[in-house]
Amino acid sequence: MTDEHVDDPTERSRWRPVRLLLSALDDEIATIYAEAAIDGLRPTWVMELIRLHRRGPMTIAELARSVQVTHSGESQKVAAMRAAGLVRTVPGPDARSKRVTLTAKATRLVDRLAAEWEATEAAIADLEDELPYPLTRVVTDIQEALARRSFHDRIRDRLDRDPRWV
Repeated sequence: MTDEHVDDPTERSRWRPVRLLLSALDDEIATIYAEAAIDGLRPTWVMELIRLHRRGPMTIAELARSVQVTHSGESQKVAAMRAAGLVRTVPGPDARSKRVTLTAKATRLVDRLAAEWEATEAAIADLEDELPYPLTRVVTDIQEALARRSFHDRIRDRLDRDPRWV
């Protein structure tokens, strides 16, 4: 590392390897889609597509709650899926809401997507069998630690002691 980078805090990160790992795994799933000639599909949309197929049309708010993401994030995802021709939106039960439904294109894909989901889950289980400490256990341990003290509070406590922040 050159001297000009010594003061760059982004040169050190515990968070980045986690983000890069998740991104790499999503990229490998996307490669599966490309090999199967499923164009325009992102791995991060599959849960919603399967959920809509199994449970029927939902408002964006219902879908967001169902997959545990924010309304804003889900709204952006629905817009991208609509642009890819996988969902369409129709007026919801009130003037402000939209109901999301699958297109015929998505309906034709959903069984294959369910197969990929199950294969991915099995591959993760296989991977965990090779690890001394399974990823699902790590996630549970982190969730338990965050229930004791939130990530926000942990960051805020450090910032409150940092003169550059205050």
